[in-house]
Amino acid sequence: MLKKVVSLCILVMIIAVGFLQKDELLSLVNAGGYLSIMISMLLVAICVFFPIIPFPVLAGVIGGVFGATQGMIVSQTGAMVGTMGFFYLSRYGFRDYAQQKLINYPKVKEYEAFLNRNSFLAILTCRLIPIIPAPVVNIVCGLSNVKWLTFFIASTIGKIPNILILSYAGASFSSNKLFSFGLYGGYILIIFLINFVLIYRRMAKESLD
Repeated sequence: MLKKVVSLCILVMIIAVGFLQKDELLSLVNAGGYLSIMISMLLVAICVFFPIIPFPVLAGVIGGVFGATQGMIVSQTGAMVGTMGFFYLSRYGFRDYAQQKLINYPKVKEYEAFLNRNSFLAILTCRLIPIIPAPVVNIVCGLSNVKWLTFFIASTIGKIPNILILSYAGASFSSNKLFSFGLYGGYILIIFLINFVLIYRRMAKESLD
């Protein structure tokens, strides 16, 4: 009971900060400086729970403020803080609610089987190729027996390509908007094509069976 109360308090605080202070937090991000770095990490972490700002937009803004390399580090750190928080809340705080949430995603059962066979590869694959929404991956892993370190390492590696591209696109936006849109658009197209091929292969296999 205590775990649920503490988890609920944390969740309410995250919601309150995210929705009530969004504009102020964004202003601090654009201001630059040490405080801006901390606020940026906090804002990215909040967006893991509730996308009050679309992540591509937020990561792009952070890349534009801090540059590609530093922006990538800031976004990656914030994303992992939020991801690990989500993981622990699913595992210890809202286990019953999380299990009910997964009922809306019947395809997750296939991922669970893959997760049981090779947890690191399963998590890494779903981070690199987001076939399953990231919050669902966090919930499934939180409910499973996956070790936190395995989850942390696989998630960290898997998030790098997306965050790196977003940061670089954001850093280049002021000087070359067309390049920035083209860079991220190309990345989305590649992910879409990979998903399309995987879904097509699955449908072909099911038709043969």
